[in-house]
Amino acid sequence: MKNSKGGIYRRFIKRPMDFILSLIAIIVLSPVILVVAVLVRTKLGSPVLFKQERPGLNEEIFMMYKFRTMTDERDKNGTLLPDSVRLTRFGKLLRSTSLDELPELFNILKGDMSIIGPRPLLGRYLPYYTETERLRHSVRPGLSGLAQINGRNNLKWDSRLATDVEYVDNITFLLDLKIILKTIFKAFKREGVTVVDQAPLKDLDVERRSLFDN
Repeated sequence: MKNSKGGIYRRFIKRPMDFILSLIAIIVLSPVILVVAVLVRTKLGSPVLFKQERPGLNEEIFMMYKFRTMTDERDKNGTLLPDSVRLTRFGKLLRSTSLDELPELFNILKGDMSIIGPRPLLGRYLPYYTETERLRHSVRPGLSGLAQINGRNNLKWDSRLATDVEYVDNITFLLDLKIILKTIFKAFKREGVTVVDQAPLKDLDVERRSLFDN
């Protein structure tokens, strides 16, 4: 699982830089974080944060935080309605502007995540990775990544994981900087977001034809 590529930047600079930049971002964006939290509580109710276990570095499980974007609406049998129904206009706004991702800055500060890296996907996908694809877990998952600036959720399973491995094999400061700038640009343009239902995995062939969640 461990990958020694990446040189001095990956081994000695990337994590301290993540810590410093995430701390600065939390301080600078604290008014925005507070306002969004209040709006989520008012419009969508509690809890304000969406918490979910995701596999991180070396496939170790951590709790990832996001702002909640969906209601808890259920049918008469108590079953949650489809995501497309529970996702409100406000929730769509949070997703399209990536404001729902702001709590992940605390994951970065803690060391669960990095600013740039493969996005942390659901743990239920782990059995379906090839050995090469598992290399995506040899680095910390990221707030954004190479796949996110090249199609984001519109990429299919094979392409998305191949892009993640490509990033792992080519980590440099300049590549991270490029991804950060393109992520900011796409966030302002609200590009590349696809909302899909999170159906349980049935088998490898079926899931490889579906889209990942973000």
